[in-house]
Amino acid sequence: MHSRNLHKDSAYDFEKLSDVNPDLKSFTFKNEYHTTTIDFGNPKAVVALNKAILIANYNVLNWELPEGYLCPPIPSRVDYIHHIADILHKNKEVRGLDIGVGANAIYCILASQVYNWKMVGCDINAESIKIAQKNIDFTPQLKKNVSLIYQTNNANIFEGIIKTDDYFDFSVCNPPFHSSENEAKKGTQRKLNNLNKKEFELNFGGQANELWCNGGEALFLKRMIKQSILFKNQVGFFTSLIAKKENLTKLEKQLSKLKAKHKIIPMQHGNKITRILVWSFTKDL
Repeated sequence: MHSRNLHKDSAYDFEKLSDVNPDLKSFTFKNEYHTTTIDFGNPKAVVALNKAILIANYNVLNWELPEGYLCPPIPSRVDYIHHIADILHKNKEVRGLDIGVGANAIYCILASQVYNWKMVGCDINAESIKIAQKNIDFTPQLKKNVSLIYQTNNANIFEGIIKTDDYFDFSVCNPPFHSSENEAKKGTQRKLNNLNKKEFELNFGGQANELWCNGGEALFLKRMIKQSILFKNQVGFFTSLIAKKENLTKLEKQLSKLKAKHKIIPMQHGNKITRILVWSFTKDL
C-alpha cells in the first residue's frame, strides 16, 4: 500500500471501530485464531465495517448504503487518492472529477476528507446520486467540498458534466469490470470462494451500471480515452483503475495515437494487483 495509507501496517481494530459504530459489534466474533473479525461474506457486516472506518479515520459523521449497492474496500480506494496527490504535487485548491461516483461516493469522500479537495461526482444512475447526496449531506465538510451531477446521456462520459468554464486537476474512475450480468455473477462467486484469502477486496452488491457494460472494462476505457481529447484543456490528468492487465497494451496504443502522455501506476493490496492508467494532453508525467 501507499506509504501514506493509514491501513498499510495494521489489522482492523474492531474494538475501536465498534465504539464509533455500535452496529458493527453484533457482527464481530472470535475466529479459530482467537482474533476478532467479522463474516466478510455478510454484506451488512461489510457495510457496517466501512461506516465505522469512515467515522473513525476520515471524520465522516455518518454513511449509509442500502442493500444492492457496491460496497468499496476503503484501504485500496484511498490508495488511489494518495497516488493522485503524488501526480499533482500540490494539495491546495485542487478540483477533481469522479466518473461513476456511485451511491457510496467513496472517492469524493476520501479526496475531501484526506486532502480537502473540491470534488464533482457524476453517475448515470439517478437513484445512486440521491443516495450519494444523503451521504454527502451528513458531514459539513463534504457538503462544502462535494457536488453531484446526474449524467442523463449514457453515451457521454464528460459531455454534459464538464461545463465550458470548468477546469479539473484530475479525473478518477473505477470502470465497470464485466461485460455481462452473467460474468459479474461468476466474478462475485469467485470472490466468495476465495473469501479467506482476499477479504479486503470484496465489493458486495452493485447495480448493473456499477458492475458491467457492453464490452466490459476495455471498451468503456477506449470510449473514455476517445472522448477525453475533447476536454484535453479542461482536465489536467485523466486517470482510471485498470483491473485487467491484458487491456493495457491496446489502451496505451490508443493513447499514443492521440499523442497523449501516459503512464501506469501499479498498486497491490495483499494478493490483489491492480493499476492506475494516467494520461494527459497538456501535463508532463
